[in-house]
Amino acid sequence: MSYEVTLTPEAKRDLREIYRYIAVDLQSVQNANNQLGRLERHILNLNQMPERFRLYDREPWRNRNLRVMPVDHYLVFYIPDHQEKRVTVLRVMYGGRDVDALLQEM
Repeated sequence: MSYEVTLTPEAKRDLREIYRYIAVDLQSVQNANNQLGRLERHILNLNQMPERFRLYDREPWRNRNLRVMPVDHYLVFYIPDHQEKRVTVLRVMYGGRDVDALLQEM
C-alpha cells in the first residue's frame, strides 16, 4: 500500500535552511548536496510503511499520531493518514535543537 508524501511549507523551509547552513555557513556545498539527498530519499521512502518509526511521546502530538524518523543528526516529524493514504511531513530539525519548543510554534 503506497502513500502520497507531502511537505508543509515549514518542512520545505527547514530543508532549505539546512542546505543553506551547510553550503554557506559551513562552506561545504558537496556536503550540503549529500545531506539534502539523504533527507529527501528517507522522506520519499515514507510512502511505504510510514508507521515503522516511533511515536513522538509528548502530547498533544502523541494523540495526533506524530511520528519521528531519524536521518543522520536530523529528525523528520510527520503524520500518516491512513484514510487519505497520505503522509504529511511537518518539520525537519537538527536533533540537538529544542524540539518541544519548535513544535509548540506550530
